[in-house]
Amino acid sequence: MPDFNDLKRSDFYYDLPEELIAQTPIEPRNASRMLVVGRESGDIEHRRFYNLCEYLRKGDLLVLNDSRVIPARIYGEKEDNGTFIEFLLLEQKENMVWEILCRPGKKAKPGTRFVFGGGKLRAEIVGVLEDGNRLARFECEGSIFAVLDEIGQMPLPPYIKEKLEDKERYQTVYSNELGSAAAPTAGLHFTREMLADIEAMGVNIAYVTLHVGLGTFRPVKEDRVLDHKMHSEHYELPERTARLINETRANGGRVIAVGTTSCRTLESVATFYNEIKPCEGYTDIFIYPGYKFKVLDGLITNFHLPESTLIMLVSAFLGYDKTMNAYKAAVEERYRFFSFGDCMLIV
Repeated sequence: MPDFNDLKRSDFYYDLPEELIAQTPIEPRNASRMLVVGRESGDIEHRRFYNLCEYLRKGDLLVLNDSRVIPARIYGEKEDNGTFIEFLLLEQKENMVWEILCRPGKKAKPGTRFVFGGGKLRAEIVGVLEDGNRLARFECEGSIFAVLDEIGQMPLPPYIKEKLEDKERYQTVYSNELGSAAAPTAGLHFTREMLADIEAMGVNIAYVTLHVGLGTFRPVKEDRVLDHKMHSEHYELPERTARLINETRANGGRVIAVGTTSCRTLESVATFYNEIKPCEGYTDIFIYPGYKFKVLDGLITNFHLPESTLIMLVSAFLGYDKTMNAYKAAVEERYRFFSFGDCMLIV
């Protein structure tokens, strides 16, 4: 096990054959495989996601991220000469002003205007940020979200090469709050029927909102983990969720986060306020081995990229050696990896 004070990016490398990167979602959603690993013992079982109820107990609480992905990738042209442009909307800054990624970037100087969807959406570049991202002011009839739903494409991660036939397969069945540039993928395995079955057995379900930014996929470039700067994301923890978390903990139940985004939301609030209470704000919390968890008793999560901040978070929760051993087992058993892949349950 590496020294917590001198963690290296390379400590979190594992060898992944390219053919194990899932390109399409599995049907039905809950037929995905589930590697179950004991947080204390490190013991591993190979199950299916529809077996999840066997590992839950009456009085437990599942916390899910209800953020909904915006079809934020749009293709258009420069207004004056028809030059091709691609925009990826990252975050709404004010009513019709968004932070965007665009390419080719050299075509997007301040004052330049673009048109999308045959004129259904227009944009003007109004600023350039330090990291090269742009600020764009959009114009359209009615709601920009309705227009994006019509002309936009899902911002699938770069490792997915296959075309997505059904946009809803990159949304959780409980997605509700528009704002993410990427899906909280651990929740993609749930069906509505499974959620009903879980509640029927006396397990509570609560929601937080964390709008996932593309920083989720940003590689760790620094050799020393502690030198990495996390991206900031907007979160909200509602009153009902805060109450259920506090009641669950008081009654001896387990709080199980569905996904690293739910985990980061809960741990951020507990870190900022030393309690769980209704609130909203921005978090750039970075969880890596050595972190002391304040809320979580269990975690459902997909398999993450080598050397990513997300595998570091899982290692903090499960333990470094157990995590790397679980990933080794998943590769050997030919699990499907990343966004449309299989998952782990850690309890």
